[in-house]
This record gives sequence, structure tokens and C-alpha cells, in this order.
Amino acid sequence: MNRYSRHIILEDIGTEGQNKISKGKVLVIGAGGLGCPVLQYLVAAGVGTIGIIDYDNVEESNLQRQVLFGTSTLGKNKALAAKERLKDLNPTIKINAFPERLSITNAKEYFCEYDIIVDGTDNFETRYLINDAAVLLNKPVVYGAIYKFEGQVAVFNYKEGPTYRCLFPKPPKESSIPNCSEVGVLGILPGIIGTMQANEVLKIILDFNEVLSGKLFCFNAKTSQTSTFSISKSNYKVKELKPIESKSCNTEIKEIDIKEALQKKDSQFLDVRELNEIPKAELPNYIQIPLRQLSQSTHKLDKSKAIIVLCQTGIRSKTAIQQLQKQNFNNCFNLKGGIIATQNYLKEKI
Repeated sequence: MNRYSRHIILEDIGTEGQNKISKGKVLVIGAGGLGCPVLQYLVAAGVGTIGIIDYDNVEESNLQRQVLFGTSTLGKNKALAAKERLKDLNPTIKINAFPERLSITNAKEYFCEYDIIVDGTDNFETRYLINDAAVLLNKPVVYGAIYKFEGQVAVFNYKEGPTYRCLFPKPPKESSIPNCSEVGVLGILPGIIGTMQANEVLKIILDFNEVLSGKLFCFNAKTSQTSTFSISKSNYKVKELKPIESKSCNTEIKEIDIKEALQKKDSQFLDVRELNEIPKAELPNYIQIPLRQLSQSTHKLDKSKAIIVLCQTGIRSKTAIQQLQKQNFNNCFNLKGGIIATQNYLKEKI
């Protein structure tokens, strides 16, 4: 009673409402920028059972916004590290950590055990999988997304309301929309959007009116402006779970890892990141041309050499190769994992 006293004295919650919260079962997919604030506030609120799915490990670049983690958790699986921290925040609830990737083979199995699904992911393949599995099992999805300084929140599949596919019927072209590791994100933005997602979860559990079903809430961190758009329900029917196929360029993109790239003769490394991005690359026969300038700067490249294109993690480089192929650069390779994989490999060699 003392732990949740500030809830209980609220007229619209009281003991009955807190009991509803304690019986709630919420599955959070992704313990990253959005998942961290969602998890913290739902655990603090006393949601009885929390599930966490995340296959990724904590990296130093995460600490700018993923406030569940610290230096001591670097290299640890995010789901397991989050559970350890959250148990200290509230030892009275049940927390299940699943250190694996959500897939078409396990999604329905996990979703069956929870009442509400929270989408804290950063890729379209998983978002469509979450939507389709939730529709098949009739589970509401609390959605959040961030990009640079802007964020979105919505509730899908709530009481037969619109789904994610009503807003975005088909996946975008592969690599057409980079994630925050490619374009950056204001550190506090996922905290704002994730907290709003947690708020929608509690509204659903407490059966409040005005849940963000059929609505897309948008927030701009630079201007503090907000806007809300209506989402109409479409006739799209989900019949089964199947792999999501993003539309991609017809031309083949060859990939190469850093070990092979360094051994390749007559090659040129092309870095398409912005000039101020770190870490800096220390590679032989290296040139840096930001992606936005590439189409006007191809004269700086040597067509007689193999062009090995890199960016931060290997996403923008695919777009760059598509541009180069249109200008008859036919010997291009995408560097797997980008500069991050390169730095890790060079550290191991040292």
C-alpha cells in the first residue's frame, strides 16, 4: 500500500485500479531507447508481469539515451541487464527476460502469455511481425518510433481498431529509412516517447477513455510542437505470419567483411558518413564523401578499382552503392557492419 500510495489516493485509480495494474501482463519488445523508459515506469507502477525481449548487447553509444544501463553493463545482453536493474526498482513483480530475437517461430508463443504488447523496436521487419502476430492473437500494440528530433506514439489493434498496416500498409524500400545509429537522435527524445507509451499501457489496463487508438500522436523536440492525426481502419487481413519482404533495388549489392576488404588488391575505401561522424576510419586508399554529396562527386572515385563502401553500420552504404551502380560503377562492395565492425576487428588484431 505504501509503495503505490500516490496511485491509490487518485480518485480515478484507487485500490481497485492498482489491483488491475498488479494483474497486468505486458510484453516489451526492445530494451533500447524506447524500451528503457517504458520498462522503468511500468515496473515502478507495479504492473504484475513484465516480459522483455531483446537479443542485443549494451554498447557505449547506447548510454546517451538508454538510461537503464551503465558502464558496468557494457557487453551484457540488454534483456538480462534490464531485468537485473528493474528487480531492484521493484522486487514485488515478476520480470521475464528473453535474450533472443523475436521471430515468426516464437512470436505467437510469447504473445499468448501477455495482455499488451509494446513495440520498442527500430526496424520495419520486426514492427510488421509484431503487428501481424498481435492481430492474429487479438492483442493491442502500443507503438512508438523516433527519428532525429521527432517521435510518434499510437495504439494499434485496440478493441478492433486500426492496426499498424492501416497506417503503413507495406514496408518501405530496404535501407530507405536509416535508424538512429545512422542519423543520430536527441538523447532525451526516446525518454519522452517511451514515457508516453507507458502512459498508454496504463490507460489500457485501467480502461480509461481516450486511448490513442485510431490516432497518431507526433512530437517535435526542437519546437515542442505536437500534432495528432486520425488513422482509418483498412480492409487488410492478416491470415498467417510470414517473413516481411521489403522492396529493394533490382541490382545486386555484393557484401564483403573487413578482413576480406583489407586483403583485396586495387581497392578504394569510400566512407559515405558525414564529415563530423566518429569514430574516424584509418584505412588504406581511403576517401570520404557524404552520401548527400555522392551523386555530384563520383569523379573523385577510380572506376578501375573495387569500391568498398562503408558507413556507420552498413545501411547508408547500400543506398550509396545503388547510386553508384546507376552511374556504371559495377565493382562496388558493401562493407558488412560498417565502421563499427571495422573498429572491432582492428581492436582484436591489436
